[in-house]
Amino acid sequence: MAEIQKKKAWRYTDRELSWLLFNERVLQEAADSSVPIIQRVRYLGIFSSNLDEFFRVRVADVKRLVTFSSGGTKERYSELLEEIISRVSELQKSYDKIYETVLKELCRRQIYLINEQQLTERQADFVTGYFRNKVLPELSPILISEDKPFPFLKEGSIYFAIKIEHQKGINQAVLEIPSDRLARFVVLPSRSKGRERVVITLDNIIRHCLKEVFQGVFSINKIGGYTIKVTRDAELELGEGISDSLMKKISASIKKRSKGVPVRFVYDASIPADLLEFLIKKQGLRKKDSLIAGARYHNSKDFMGFPNLGAAYLELKPLPPIPYPELEKKTNIFACIKEADCLLYYPYNSFSYIIKFLRAAAVDPTVSSIKINLYRVASSSRVIDSLISAVQNGKRVTAVVELQARFDEEANLRWAQRMTDAGVHVIFGIPGLKIHSKMLLIKRTEAKGSRYYSHIGTGNFNEKTAKLYTDFSLLTRNQEIGQDIEKVFDFIQFTHRRHELKHLMVSPFSNRSSLIELIKTETKNALKGKASGIFIKCNNLVDKELIDLLYEAGQAGVKIKLIIRGMCSLIPGVKGMSDNIVAISIVDRYLEHPRVFVFENGGKPRYFISSADLMTRNLDLRVEVTCPVYDERLQKRIQLILDVQWRDCVKARVIDERQVNKIRPRGNRKKIRSQEYIHKLLKRGVKPD
Repeated sequence: MAEIQKKKAWRYTDRELSWLLFNERVLQEAADSSVPIIQRVRYLGIFSSNLDEFFRVRVADVKRLVTFSSGGTKERYSELLEEIISRVSELQKSYDKIYETVLKELCRRQIYLINEQQLTERQADFVTGYFRNKVLPELSPILISEDKPFPFLKEGSIYFAIKIEHQKGINQAVLEIPSDRLARFVVLPSRSKGRERVVITLDNIIRHCLKEVFQGVFSINKIGGYTIKVTRDAELELGEGISDSLMKKISASIKKRSKGVPVRFVYDASIPADLLEFLIKKQGLRKKDSLIAGARYHNSKDFMGFPNLGAAYLELKPLPPIPYPELEKKTNIFACIKEADCLLYYPYNSFSYIIKFLRAAAVDPTVSSIKINLYRVASSSRVIDSLISAVQNGKRVTAVVELQARFDEEANLRWAQRMTDAGVHVIFGIPGLKIHSKMLLIKRTEAKGSRYYSHIGTGNFNEKTAKLYTDFSLLTRNQEIGQDIEKVFDFIQFTHRRHELKHLMVSPFSNRSSLIELIKTETKNALKGKASGIFIKCNNLVDKELIDLLYEAGQAGVKIKLIIRGMCSLIPGVKGMSDNIVAISIVDRYLEHPRVFVFENGGKPRYFISSADLMTRNLDLRVEVTCPVYDERLQKRIQLILDVQWRDCVKARVIDERQVNKIRPRGNRKKIRSQEYIHKLLKRGVKPD
C-alpha cells in the first residue's frame, strides 16, 4: 500500500484506506494473547460491527462517486474501490485465522464453542427440544425459484441459503436467522462433570434441525444451509424542511434505508456453486457489489455480547469510577462550579455528575431555564427524564434534537415526541447542518441577577457510552462563555441571526478560520525562534487544508504530536514533507473519543476541547463548538493525560507511511499502558505538577 502511495506521490492517505488501518488495529487486539480471552472474542465482534458500518457508509459513498463521476475522477474512485475490496479481503482472512486461534484459546479455558456435528447425544436432545420450543415458531422459510420474485433480504439480518435434495428433485429456499429475537449464543449441558462450559450458536441449532423446518413438505435426502448476508447503503435521502415535515422525511427515509441498494454480499465459501450463481443472478448483483466469500458464520458483531462463562480474569477487570473531589466536597453542585471550573474525564469520572447537575437544575427554585443539545442518548435516558422533571417543576426547557444522527434517527424521533408531549420545547435544528455540539446551559437567578452555568463536552449526553468512551466535560460559570453558548442556541433556533462570539469557535463560521490562524501562529513563532508546538488529539484528521498547514508548520520547525484514533490522511515522518510530525493511535479497553487542541503560543499554551473532528464535514457542514480551557489547573490535567498517552508503548500504534500498525517502540522508557496508568494517577490524586 505504501509503495502505491509513493508511486502516485500522494500527500494524503485515502480516508477509507486509513479507516481500514484503524479496524486492523482493533483486529490486532483480538489477536493479542496478553488480552483476556473473552475480551478478544468481543474485539472480533467490534471489528465485524465496524466493518458493517464501513460498507454501509464509506463504501456506499465511494460507489456513488464511481457511478456519478467520469473520466480520470471515475478511474481514480474505481481504483480506490478495488483497493478497498482487496484490503477487506486480506483483513477477512486475518479475521478467520484469529477466530480459529481464539476458539483454541477458549478450549484451553474449558469454554467450547461447538457446531452441530460435535453434539453429544444428551446435548443433541437438548438442542432439539430448544429448537422445537423456542426456534421453530420464529422461522418462516421462503422457497425460491427462477419463476418467482426473489425475496428482499434485510440489512443487518443473516440468512440461510438452503439447498434441498429430495425424491422429486431439488428445491432452494432462504431462511432468516431470528437472532434479533432469540439469543445468538445458547449454553448447552456440559459433556462431563468438570468445569467445562459449552456454547452453540443459534445458526448451528437450526442446522441441526434443518430437516424439521420442511417436515411434511419434502421427503428429504440431503439438505444444506449456508449463511449469506447483504449490507445495504445507509444514506438517507432528505430534502429541505424542518419541524414536522423533517420528522416525516426522516421516518420515510429510515424505511427506505432498510431497502437501500446492496454494497456487500457475504456468503459461506462452502456454498454450492450453482446455488451461489442463482443467488447472485436473482439479486442482480455484480462484481463491484463486493461479493465476499467468508467463513461459516456472519454477523460476528454478536460476539460483542459473548458471555463470560468462566472465571472473572477471562475478561478485563473493571476500573471503578474515581470521585471528583471538588464535586464531592459540597452538596450544592452550583456552589462548587461557582467556586471553580470542573473538568470531568469519562469514564474515569462518573457521568452521574452530569445527571446530578441536571437533577439539581430540575428542582432548584432559582433555575429558570435549561437548554441542551441531544445527538445520541442512552436507550433508557436519565438525561431526558431530568429534562421532563424540570418542565414539571416549571422550568423553561429547550432541547435541540438532531434527527440526522446516523443510525439513531429512529430513537431520536421517539425521544423528541416524548419530550414534546411532556412540554419540552423541542427544536430539530438547521436544514443542511447537523448539530453535533455538546452544550448544556442552565440559567439561574442569584443575588446579583441571572447567571449562566454551562457544560461543553467532547462526547454525547449518554450514560451508556460514557462508560465506554473517553471524553471531557467542562463545567463552568464563566459568564462570557455562557453568553456565547446562549448565542449559539439562538442561531440554531433563528438561523438568520448572526452573533459575535468572544470565546467559542463555532462551525460552520469560525472553527476552520480560527484553527488556521492558530496553526499559522505556531509557524510564525517557529520561524522567529519563539517557543512553538502543536498537540492534537481527535478521532479523525482528513481535512486537506488543515493537513497542508500542518505540513507547512512542521517544515518551519514546529514539533507536532498527533493522537488520532481513526482516520488519518496526513502522512507523518516523510522526509522533506512531515519530518517534524509524529502520530500514534491508541486502541484499548475504552474508545478514545476526545477532541483536544493544544498550541504552545510562544510559551503561553492555549488549550481547547471540541466536539469537532478535523474533517471537512465537521468544520463546514455541522454546528460544532470548540471551547478554550482557561483554568491552569485544568490545563495541567489535560496535559498530564496527553503526556501519559504519548508515552504509551503497549497499546499505541505508530501511524506513518509504512502503514503497518506497529506498536510504538518502548526503547528505554517505562512500560506504560496509558488507559490503566491514567486511572492509577487519577485514583491516587497525583497532580500534574
